Amino acid sequence: MEALTERLERAVTRLEQLTASRSLSNGNCVNGINGAATGCVEAFDVLLKGPLTNYMNISKTIGSDVEKHAEMVKDALQTQRTFLKMASEHREPAQTELQDLLKPISDHIQEIQSFRERNRGSQLFNHLSAVSESIPALGWVAVNQKPGPYVKEMNDAATFYTNRVLKDYKETDRGHVDWVRSYLSIWTEMQSFIKHHHSTGLLWSKTGPLAPASLFEAPIAHSPPPPPPPPPPAPPAEDPHALGSAPHSALFAQLNQGLDITKGLKHVSDHQRSHKNPQLRSQEAPSGKAGPKKAFPLVVPQKKPPLLDLEGKKWRVENFEHKHDLTIQETELRQVVYVFACNDATLHVKGKLNSIIVDNCTKLGLVFDNAVGIVEIINSKAVQLQVLGSVPTISINKTEGCQLYLSPHSLSCHIVSAKSSEMNVLVPQGDDDYKELPLPEQFKTVWDGSKLVTEPSEMAA
Repeated sequence: MEALTERLERAVTRLEQLTASRSLSNGNCVNGINGAATGCVEAFDVLLKGPLTNYMNISKTIGSDVEKHAEMVKDALQTQRTFLKMASEHREPAQTELQDLLKPISDHIQEIQSFRERNRGSQLFNHLSAVSESIPALGWVAVNQKPGPYVKEMNDAATFYTNRVLKDYKETDRGHVDWVRSYLSIWTEMQSFIKHHHSTGLLWSKTGPLAPASLFEAPIAHSPPPPPPPPPPAPPAEDPHALGSAPHSALFAQLNQGLDITKGLKHVSDHQRSHKNPQLRSQEAPSGKAGPKKAFPLVVPQKKPPLLDLEGKKWRVENFEHKHDLTIQETELRQVVYVFACNDATLHVKGKLNSIIVDNCTKLGLVFDNAVGIVEIINSKAVQLQVLGSVPTISINKTEGCQLYLSPHSLSCHIVSAKSSEMNVLVPQGDDDYKELPLPEQFKTVWDGSKLVTEPSEMAA
């Protein structure tokens, strides 16, 4: 009888352990059995000790800007761990307080992206860009309804630049190939973590105290509930680039209110509405004097000085406006040209070089002799490109309006386009005569029984 009782007690204990384990795997990070409240934090530590540590070690081996960038990524993930631990022990606050809690993560995202912008001349610019394009994935904590796919989308945004890293180093330095794998594995592991612990959105504690006012401020034990918050003050003028640098943190928290976003609006009765009471429009301030108008500072984006310089193997052509006599006279086969933020300008690149990149330019005319690698046009508008000699590949990505003038020697080049519109290719037809042909923007895909077949649709051809 005693043996039977002992076996029964062991079975009950085992059942409790299985229940706790199952609750963790199903995303129950808070209020679980036998330490489930810290289960998701411990799972996040696995990510920090595994993929992040590997990424840090390889980045330290590469050194320079990559190592500095990696330290910023490490700090950002440590801050997110602090946020997750706080959420597992506290109840979710109001939206205004939540934005304050998310601000440290948002600041990390902005810092990482600003570092890339300050180092556009870096030889490791593709590494910096891969990190900057994907780091907004940290904003998943503010995404309701399946944040995992959002992280995957941010991870995919990095592959455009990691593919460049692989192309540049796969035959010369395997360390950079390992760096790509280690960095992407962070976000792969993050997707797995979210799937198992926060599959439908960040889980908060249901029984703990209300979340503190600051992420790095210890809450006061047993404090009474705070009074209703006052109306939020007018937001200060911000850098026009700041919103784009961290769009997935506090902004998501604001948008995810749904219908609750109107709860803070004050009701106005009919007799207070000026369109129903014309006399209100002519009334002065209660004091009899019109109140002083508040002057808001005008935010003027700073213009960076133009630059045309050779740094190592890279020609940098940046920030030129209304300049139509830009010329790079002497080039070498190993050199590349990077054209950035030029507006209403014309550049002639002479000789034979490796590749050309046009990034964030408007109304740019580019004429070049020969390129042995790729010519890329990214994030630009109204670009005209003319090749006088030969080029194997021309890539157009996220561009509105592009005219490509081919030479007789470049008719066999491959033209690759994505997320672009108003593209035309002009093919030579004798002396100084060209035939203009549009590039398709719309495609049709059908299943032929064994695979998908994609071709330009008749409307777009």
